[in-house]
Amino acid sequence: MLDINVIRNYPDKVKQAIINKHETSANIDLILELDTQHRSMIFACEQLKSKRNEKSKEVNALKKSGKDASAIIEETRDIGDVIKSIEENLHGMDAQIKDLLLRIPNIPADDVPVGKDANDNAIVKSWGERKSFDFPPLPHWELGTNLNILDMERSSKITGSGFILLKGLGARLERALFSLMLDVHTRDHGYTELFTPFLVNRTSMTGTGQLPKLEDDMYHIPSDDLFLVPTAEVPVTNIHRDEILSFKDLPLYYTAYTPCFRREAGSYGKDTRGIIRVHQFNKVELVKLVRPETSYQELEMLLGNAEKILQILGLEYRVAKLCTGDMSFAAAKCYDIDVWAPGLNKFLEVSSCSNFEDFQARRINVRYRGEDNKLRFVHTLNGSGLALPRTVIAILETYQQKDGSIAIPDVLQPYMGGVKVIAKKA
Repeated sequence: MLDINVIRNYPDKVKQAIINKHETSANIDLILELDTQHRSMIFACEQLKSKRNEKSKEVNALKKSGKDASAIIEETRDIGDVIKSIEENLHGMDAQIKDLLLRIPNIPADDVPVGKDANDNAIVKSWGERKSFDFPPLPHWELGTNLNILDMERSSKITGSGFILLKGLGARLERALFSLMLDVHTRDHGYTELFTPFLVNRTSMTGTGQLPKLEDDMYHIPSDDLFLVPTAEVPVTNIHRDEILSFKDLPLYYTAYTPCFRREAGSYGKDTRGIIRVHQFNKVELVKLVRPETSYQELEMLLGNAEKILQILGLEYRVAKLCTGDMSFAAAKCYDIDVWAPGLNKFLEVSSCSNFEDFQARRINVRYRGEDNKLRFVHTLNGSGLALPRTVIAILETYQQKDGSIAIPDVLQPYMGGVKVIAKKA
């Protein structure tokens, strides 16, 4: 959530940010109008309270002198009624202003390119060499079906389209990958591992910015008003909601594995084959709570943490700095990491690494007390480290062999119980 003072002082900047992010539900003019009314009502209320206090003193003085104070008592009562009415109106206006503020996107950082969509993103890094094949590489759904490790037909029977059933060494590969990721991030990158609830309340979802904007894309349990997590970002970032931390506590690094549940209502008809776009998938998330002055340095470090997984897996990837139109609602700056899938002959996003500055911290009210004893909002960051199943896709398609088998990257073999190859059973 933006600081209301930013909207008051820089309305044109905020309006331009909304335009650049292609948001349609934010109304700055209405917020400013209501804010002006709100402040005027507060001033009027304070004036009336002061007047009521003066009248109360007059009543006491009259009573002490034995004079009739009934007229002033009645006047004081009338002033109280007006104050009550104003405060009720203020309460309703507070809720209205807050709802409008929740619909304003974060302002992009100054170095974020202005653009409409992914075509306007800036590729800032590439890593790895494109693998060449002496045979036509197959897409993952053919590889998985042939090896009996992926069964989309039965997953559809169990639940419906957009869900995954992994079998045998396919399931083992999935488990091996998120185990490897958690080990690397905790052992080498200094993150504390968490295991969080997979259900979160509305306050948590609003705090990280999924609500109200993306409610239609979420899986919701109306009877309890709970949501299946779209990412571990939600429960992890909310751990310190409504807390005051010490500067000595920062930075805080957390990592967590969760399944992720997304309806992705706006993506109907996209990537319908295989497991590119699904409604339930596993992901290891990286979350940071840091001091404002270090947050962009921390973003580059977080990006490097996510990249490291692809490097040790030997997978080709690229990093894109997202333009304003392709960024998330809550992000001030974001990098996407796209891994190469040779069977599909295209890149697939496996991580988004974002700095939200104090946007989420204001929504969840997480502050820290600095060396000067002043309270400030922390900056929050998160990124996928990494998302499955697209990492699985990249491994299957990159390490496929001419006989249809899959060679297991060396770093994964200990997590696979020593298995070096996934091959078709005789």
